[in-house]
Amino acid sequence: MAAMRGGNRRSWVSLVATTARGPEDLTALAEAAAEAFEVATVLLDEAGPRLITGEAALATCARVLNVSPPSAEAMLLALGRHDTAHPLALSALIERGEPCDFDVAGSRGCVRVTGRASGALAWVSLSPALMSERDAPRGEADAGRTALELYPHPAWMVDGVGDLLIANKAWLAAVGAPDLAAALAGRQTLDSGADELARAVIASGQPGERVRWLDLPQGRRAMRIWAEPAPGGGAAVWTTDITDARSATRAARLQAQILDLILSQVSDAVAVFDVDHRLERHNPAFAVLWDLEPAWLAERPRHGEWLDRLRHGRRLIPSEDYAKFKARELERHEKREPSEAIWRLPEGRTLKVSSAPHPEGGVILVFSDITDELRLKTQFNHLLQVQQATLDKLNDAVAVFGPDARLKLHNEAFQTLWRFPAAALTHAPHFDDLVEFCVARLHDLRFWRDLKGRIADPDPHIRSPAAGEAVTGDGRRLAWQSRPLPDGATLVGFADVTTARQIEEALSERQAALDEAERLKREFVSAVSRELRTPLTTILGYAELLDRDEEGLNSKARSRVGAIRSAASVLARAIEDILDIAELDSGDVGLILSEVDVGDLLAKAQVRWSAQAVAAGVTLSVIEGDAGGVIRADGRKLAKVMDHLIDNALGHTPVGGAITLAAARGAGEVSLKVSDTGPVIPYVVQARIFERYASEDSGSARLSLALVKGLVELHGGWVTVESGPGAGAAFTCHLPESAETRERGN
Repeated sequence: MAAMRGGNRRSWVSLVATTARGPEDLTALAEAAAEAFEVATVLLDEAGPRLITGEAALATCARVLNVSPPSAEAMLLALGRHDTAHPLALSALIERGEPCDFDVAGSRGCVRVTGRASGALAWVSLSPALMSERDAPRGEADAGRTALELYPHPAWMVDGVGDLLIANKAWLAAVGAPDLAAALAGRQTLDSGADELARAVIASGQPGERVRWLDLPQGRRAMRIWAEPAPGGGAAVWTTDITDARSATRAARLQAQILDLILSQVSDAVAVFDVDHRLERHNPAFAVLWDLEPAWLAERPRHGEWLDRLRHGRRLIPSEDYAKFKARELERHEKREPSEAIWRLPEGRTLKVSSAPHPEGGVILVFSDITDELRLKTQFNHLLQVQQATLDKLNDAVAVFGPDARLKLHNEAFQTLWRFPAAALTHAPHFDDLVEFCVARLHDLRFWRDLKGRIADPDPHIRSPAAGEAVTGDGRRLAWQSRPLPDGATLVGFADVTTARQIEEALSERQAALDEAERLKREFVSAVSRELRTPLTTILGYAELLDRDEEGLNSKARSRVGAIRSAASVLARAIEDILDIAELDSGDVGLILSEVDVGDLLAKAQVRWSAQAVAAGVTLSVIEGDAGGVIRADGRKLAKVMDHLIDNALGHTPVGGAITLAAARGAGEVSLKVSDTGPVIPYVVQARIFERYASEDSGSARLSLALVKGLVELHGGWVTVESGPGAGAAFTCHLPESAETRERGN
């Protein structure tokens, strides 16, 4: 058994010798050995012997050698008392690094001692050694049994055919046997796999081990089972509980799998370099980002090798001093705080490189592609600049306040209006701080409280759009408005409308004066017309009586009476036109709509004016066309329109001339046209021919053309004039097929 345990221990010591670099490494490896092999490790240095790990194993060894109390120094002194060669071997270990390996037998068993050195470190491992009862020296069989009993886990020895020889209490408890005799009588066994392992070791003469799950009194446990040939035949078998270690291994493996799964879903590239600068873990995005082959990554390249690979593949922007850049990147392994850097790649992308120290040494690198983010940020800043420039061009004072009532945005007009110092608008001032400046111009504190509520109150009813006017202390009028914005902010605008209000008041006063003048004009025209109509009627009446008296008047007097009648008729028509225009201006004229036959309208107009045309030596005719049918209009007013146009044509058409009445139907309209062969109307006169009260020297027609224009527009139409050399003049009235009812009276 001693040989078996020594062999395993020597393997462990060799492992320590090749991997331990300092007390920290030695402590970690010693703890692992103490768990697996029940080994107490004692470090030998200038401060004296001190236990690194394995207090339970040290206590067991102390009981075997009758050392009390158990300590590292007491154990080394006990080793020297058993054999004078032991202190010499330990001195050679400490001074020259010579290894030592010996056993110390005690009254209760045997302790295996192994000493090793690596660099400046020297240590010894102490563990109880189990010996075969058959091959133990005289007096040592009992010691072997004692050591076996002291072992905390199931342990036993078998003979050359695999039958049980001795077993400790832990083994008996595990199989449920009251004592060894009962276990032998019942041929009880702990585990068939352990029995197979023992027989295989006996047959091959080589040690072996395996892991089995056993049902023990403390529950189902994972046990590591060792078996080695015993001197003289047979085998020694013992177990160690590795359930916690196995669970930890499984948990670590599961955690690693979960970490790999999480990293595989992360869009950012992630790489983990261990304490030796080797690539320990990476996600697929890392390989894709840098275009690296899986086989090369599987070789776990060093951090510096990876940087060299990127440089040779032209994946990094050429640096003037690559060695300095590389050294700076490798310094991340030494930093204990997270850091960030920006890498700009040759293809135009920009990466944010974040590094964090690994808890177990090394560094974690995260590569985030921020190209789109920077582009959006640039665009956002550009929009902000455009927005600010646009606001500064506005004459209105504009400010935007956040939900916390702090100023987020303003233009130059806002600062100028309230006369803020430049420093007052920096660092997002609060609304209350700004009001202290504003009150000097606008003293209404209630106004400012209400405005603050519209900015900071979360109630949507209070934050609804609002507008109004306020008067400053110097008499200026400010139009204000507040508008809630989608992000919870509020826009507040102020405009100085003092001048606009003054202009509005002046225009209002002017309009009132114009309305009064128009009223007075209409009343004057109506009064004058009424006053003229009575004597004019009398004149016409007496003129007609005189004209009928054939015996009382001579030819000369009769001619003069005719002139009186003609002049009186012209004056009567003029008065009638003035009254009609006055009615149009008053807005009291409406349309009496009916079905009007267009052809009949022209024919009746021809009949009414045929006598005057004959007397004037002018031909009056109607052109038959395809404009037949009816329109919905005011027949009386259209007849008056035709009368005025024919009368105007007769007044300008020379003897022998012709006047033509025509109608045409178009898309949704009917045009009535009166043409004559009179003189050309100059263009300057055409532009003013429909104006009222035009001066006589302008060549304008009488007031009747203005009345024609008003009556046609009352129907929803318009009137035009065309005149050219040799073509006379043509007046065209464009009327809708169905006029709208605009009656306001009769």
